[in-house]
Amino acid sequence: MRRLFPVTHETAAQVSGEAPVTGATDREWGFAELAEAYAYPDVRGPWLRANMVSTLDGAAQHDGRSQPISSDTDMRVFGVLRGLADAVVVGAETVRQEGYRPARAREAFAALRDAAGQGPAPAIAVVSAGLDLDFSLPLFTSPLVPTLVLTGAAADPDRIGAARAAGARVVIAGDGAGVDPARAVRALGDLGLTRLLTEGGPRLLGQLIAAGVLDELCLTVSPMLTAGGAQRIAGGPSVAVPERFELVSLLEEAGFLYSRYRRS
Repeated sequence: MRRLFPVTHETAAQVSGEAPVTGATDREWGFAELAEAYAYPDVRGPWLRANMVSTLDGAAQHDGRSQPISSDTDMRVFGVLRGLADAVVVGAETVRQEGYRPARAREAFAALRDAAGQGPAPAIAVVSAGLDLDFSLPLFTSPLVPTLVLTGAAADPDRIGAARAAGARVVIAGDGAGVDPARAVRALGDLGLTRLLTEGGPRLLGQLIAAGVLDELCLTVSPMLTAGGAQRIAGGPSVAVPERFELVSLLEEAGFLYSRYRRS
């Protein structure tokens, strides 16, 4: 069953089964419909959204990867979010663990991207301090649009040279070896990449949250339990004061919840 829940103050009770789901409808979500549901807001400057998946007990991965806790519809939403983005911001560890490849052009989004003045596919922007990356991979050597490598001014110059030799565009976004999250977002915005999507991993997402630059979270809640010591969707040190986000949309299919939250 596929259902779209209208976002009201009663939504939580409706989802829990404590009240009838008024206005919920069975539907097959097409790419155009999902693109409208997940459209970026009309704001000036960069807008950074995250797309993550979590089990009921808070695991963001199983055996080091997110795929085992995902679903076909989750991957469909994943594709739509990429189809709308100028750039996908991802941590180096996630690139290594998930076997990242270049984003591909999708016919379903060609007209939409053209109308928005976007290229055929989003750029992948890899955040890395140590630049411990295999620059012979297709992600760097044969993307539709050049892959970006965000690093610090003190990064190993030989590794910076290797990245550039492979065809990547290196963006300095920190004074030391590491990347300053706020500076990285500004740097991407200065390149005209304002519709930003991060797919983590948890360490990077935690840094973005701590820096106060995350505007939106698209969270898939998977109806699975894994136990164990898997990471949450965000890691690193906690923030001093929890930041409130508001629910703006909620979809359900086969027990999976596809939620969208924005900064209050």
